Amino acid sequence: MSRCLSERGIDHVVLERGLVANSWRTERWDSLRLLTPNWQSRLPGYGYHGDHPDGFRTMPETIAFISGYAGAISAPVETHTCVTVVRRTDSGYEVATDRGDWRCRSVVIASGACNVARVPAFANALPPHIATLSALHYRNPDQLEDGGVLVVGASATGTQLADEIHRSGRPVTISAGEHIRMPRMYRGKDISWWMDAAGVWDERYDQVEDIVRARKLPSLQLTGSDARTTLDLNALTDSGVKLVGRLAGVSNGKAQFSGSLRNQCALSDLKMARLLDTIDAWASENGLDNEVEAPSRLPPTRVEDSPPLTLDLTGRAIRTIIWATGFRPDYSWLQVPAMDRKGYIRHDGGVADSPGMYVMGMQFLRRRKSALIDGAGDDARDLSAHLAAYLDR
Repeated sequence: MSRCLSERGIDHVVLERGLVANSWRTERWDSLRLLTPNWQSRLPGYGYHGDHPDGFRTMPETIAFISGYAGAISAPVETHTCVTVVRRTDSGYEVATDRGDWRCRSVVIASGACNVARVPAFANALPPHIATLSALHYRNPDQLEDGGVLVVGASATGTQLADEIHRSGRPVTISAGEHIRMPRMYRGKDISWWMDAAGVWDERYDQVEDIVRARKLPSLQLTGSDARTTLDLNALTDSGVKLVGRLAGVSNGKAQFSGSLRNQCALSDLKMARLLDTIDAWASENGLDNEVEAPSRLPPTRVEDSPPLTLDLTGRAIRTIIWATGFRPDYSWLQVPAMDRKGYIRHDGGVADSPGMYVMGMQFLRRRKSALIDGAGDDARDLSAHLAAYLDR
């Protein structure tokens, strides 16, 4: 957004509570890599020019990429500036920080969607000997006590953490609710290549039948690795990870799991098949069938005949629970009457329900790829045009 505003000659400042790429520096686990290939980190006037376009950036590489971009575009960043309040004024907005106040005619909220971990209320009923960590605070298995680990959530974060913790020698159980299964490679190319080429990532928010539902979908069950392997529930169970259903509650020291595991897995397999059908159709329409591998499908997700519905937590079999149950934004500092009853900013494709306010970086904001690095540029171009027109008026 800063780059797009500069191109339009709009004076602005970027306020950052820590250093550039602060969330990547302080709220990610050590071994995490981006889920999208290097070539897909495309920002206005900036991209990947290394020798491994099909690789996946580590966290230090991601931090260097974003910091390098800020330097390359001479972004007017005020670091170590924590915003404490944003409120409307007669002429625009007042932004209070721990280093002084700002006044502006327009404001862009680009603070991200993953500020606060979603932890169910029944976590308070866990036995006191069980340690708990959210994905925001997990760094590596050395943090954990010896003994079994229950990972709650089976999207990209949950499956990666379950795999890493199991490789550390600890018994792992993963609790799976709604998830979207996906192969890392399909017909000889990365799944992201197909979604990019076939226009899946570019699907717009106003082309989707139920955008509210689409914005709540979990992340794709992917991992970024040099081996480019598929990390799904079958891969986890093959390695020895125990699979159970969605964690529905805790009562009398027992974890209670939903009986819908088989249905959830079947639905996930169905969604994956639909996407692959879309890709196959696009490949045929564009004459690629003879240039890539033949279509194929992963075997169905395997679920045991009678998955356990309870797990006794009073013993010592489970010593740690990792909450990989998603995140929500933190708008505790936003004192603008543009919030819905669930605490989210009301907006239409990033144009907030408050004149001159805009939102960036949220799930499916304007396109399916909006929450990816690759999606920021297109969204910023659209929203900066709207912002410029607003200022002109």
